[in-house]
Amino acid sequence: MKGIAGAVAVLGLGLSICGGIVRAQEASPAPPAIPVIPEDQQATKEQLARLIDVMRVREQMSSMKRTMPAIVQQSFQQQLEQMKKDYPQMASMSEDQQKAMSQIMGSYMQRAMTLYSADEVIGDVTALYQKHLGRDDVEATIAFYSSPSGQHVLDMVPAVMQELLPTVMQKMQERMKPLILDMTKQMAEIATSRAGKSTQK
Repeated sequence: MKGIAGAVAVLGLGLSICGGIVRAQEASPAPPAIPVIPEDQQATKEQLARLIDVMRVREQMSSMKRTMPAIVQQSFQQQLEQMKKDYPQMASMSEDQQKAMSQIMGSYMQRAMTLYSADEVIGDVTALYQKHLGRDDVEATIAFYSSPSGQHVLDMVPAVMQELLPTVMQKMQERMKPLILDMTKQMAEIATSRAGKSTQK
């Protein structure tokens, strides 16, 4: 029984990490509708390509793709260690089993990061920008990000994100812990009760 409950706890932990962003989005109010720019005023694809380039969108996406799996893996490992202390059923799993679980989660996270390529994201973003941004807006934005002030802002983005992420992860871990424990407890109860019924047959 303990082995089943421990496995369910790990599964619940992984699902909670993956679903955290989705739950946050579902809980937030719907944003106001964005007006659609008339076609004769929409920015051209060439303008938008320059905008994407000057804003360093590809560089930022590449950086995120490199760092996110490691961050998620670290978060998973920290949560796993805490749950070993707080959740008795985890005691039935050996260190090798827990390490294997952590490695599997990290592997799947890395694979998940390739499901939606940077080129596809940029294509979708470009289509939305073209729908909602006029030519004058795009030219003004290009001018700003091409200026020394705009370049300084872009230079600061990686450093700010690197400094912000540990704070975000720590707060998310602390605030998600009660939800994770409640969820895994309920999942473990379901798993153990069903296992008990099957052995009685």
